[in-house]
Amino acid sequence: MLTVDFDRMGVQPGDRVLDLGCGAGRHAFELYRRGTQVVALDQDETELSAVAAMFQAMREAGEAGESGAGGSAESVPGDALQLPFPDGHFDRVLAAEILEHIPDDERAMAELARVLRPGGTAAVTVPRYLPERICWALSDAYHEVEGGHVRIYTGHELVDKLAKVGLVAVGTDHVHGLHAPYWWLKCAVGVDNQDHPLPNLYHRMLVWDIVSKPWLTRTADRLLNPLIGKSLVVYLRKPERPSAVA
Repeated sequence: MLTVDFDRMGVQPGDRVLDLGCGAGRHAFELYRRGTQVVALDQDETELSAVAAMFQAMREAGEAGESGAGGSAESVPGDALQLPFPDGHFDRVLAAEILEHIPDDERAMAELARVLRPGGTAAVTVPRYLPERICWALSDAYHEVEGGHVRIYTGHELVDKLAKVGLVAVGTDHVHGLHAPYWWLKCAVGVDNQDHPLPNLYHRMLVWDIVSKPWLTRTADRLLNPLIGKSLVVYLRKPERPSAVA
């Protein structure tokens, strides 16, 4: 299940793309299928090892590259506050659901902007304000965990912070409307309660939706996205010429 629209981001075969904070690799795998030169970076080396194994499995299965386009994929351990890449190294950078975990988010944003080439594009996603605020109100355990969420962004705050590091917002979106109620249920019954039937039943529906893509749930998701979409996506561009940054 992807949060970022790569077509809207302008991703092309052969692009050098950084998946910053790749997690389990869902975006990185799709980027590899599209024939990009993708770098999956994360601090969690255990999870990163699983991502590397999937890259290898994709190579062996011939799933890398779209329409014959060659691509490459590598997994790199690293810190979002000190990226191990030169200035302007990537054509595209995405940071999906990581900034809400980082206390010094402005430094991470500055690093993201630094490694993006002039004229390149980025996509940044965070939990949307209202669905996230409800989760925090329902459960302290939802966010008061090691490595958990340390802030809730408003859309304006996120765009303004990214503008301060020289990135220009060119569009926004709200996605995963069906997922917000699942997390409200989890928070209401206890995020560590694995046996409660309500969130388990809802989760089964979400898996069915992801796998089968039935028109009913796809339509419901599209209708709910503007209202309670769980994630905010901001699409950005780095100007060809640097502008004055506040």
